Amino acid sequence: MLTIYDTTGHSLLKHNETAPITSDTVWFDLLNPTKEEDNHVESLLKISVPTRAEMREIEASSRFYQENGASYMTGYIVHNIDEQTLGSSTLTFILTGNALVTVRYTDTKAFPDFLSRVDRGDATCKTGAAIMIGIIETLIERQADLIVQIQDRVDKTAQGVFELRKRRTRDTKLDVLLKGTGKQGDIVARVTESATSIERVLHFFKNTAQERNCDGKIFQRIETADRDLKSLAEHTRFLSDRIGFLLNATLGLISNEQNQIIKLFSVMAVMLMPPTLVASIYGMNFRHMPELEWLEGYPWALGLMFLSAVIPFIIFRRKGWL
Repeated sequence: MLTIYDTTGHSLLKHNETAPITSDTVWFDLLNPTKEEDNHVESLLKISVPTRAEMREIEASSRFYQENGASYMTGYIVHNIDEQTLGSSTLTFILTGNALVTVRYTDTKAFPDFLSRVDRGDATCKTGAAIMIGIIETLIERQADLIVQIQDRVDKTAQGVFELRKRRTRDTKLDVLLKGTGKQGDIVARVTESATSIERVLHFFKNTAQERNCDGKIFQRIETADRDLKSLAEHTRFLSDRIGFLLNATLGLISNEQNQIIKLFSVMAVMLMPPTLVASIYGMNFRHMPELEWLEGYPWALGLMFLSAVIPFIIFRRKGWL
């Protein structure tokens, strides 16, 4: 889908498809574009729109370059932060003249959020560079919101791991907590990768803005966004360390529970060995066994088996093995 926007200086309006492209046409948004839409933008702006496969290239030369007067910047972003399953995709910014082209294959909510900011007057939209930094700022804000969500989930997981006095429910079993902690670790790793990618986009964008003699406010916003990313990176490193600690703690508790179960079975086996020995002796079918003729033989054997089980139990309790 291709959406074209014209600027009025303070807001963005969808471009009339029948009207020609003017200097006020500042944003071409390609969402899951078809080949015809790619060709249409290429013919209008005299640029080459990268394919999805080209956007996934990991080499810096394939993600950040200049061609025919246009600057290409591709970053890795996370989306669906409000859903249970976090998604990830690539996003390409193309600055050409006064216009911006965005190529994306996911309907991230950062774009509607940016448009809402423009409608409220919280983001400028006079040039393609202003729109680009506005979108990046929105992406950073949404990543910050995601980090807050992860922080809350990690706090809840930590309570479930270390509140040992409470009876464990289905949601607080250690294996469930282990899977949840691992999932949060994966999300933190994706957020870190995204923040690093966006930071690289900002650095290339800063150099491009200098070459294009962009407004000084653009540089200030780039510097602010870069500081915000560094702050998020510090927070994600802290979360990563904490999640690693919780993973180790959960594995240690699982191992401890297994050891307790094995120890219990071992102690029970030792406790039952003497009664089993007594029962085995008096279960033998020898003719000359005096105790078989005792009137008190049966209760005597039961009492002997009981005592032979109780005495090891008392010894184990005193030694702290139970």
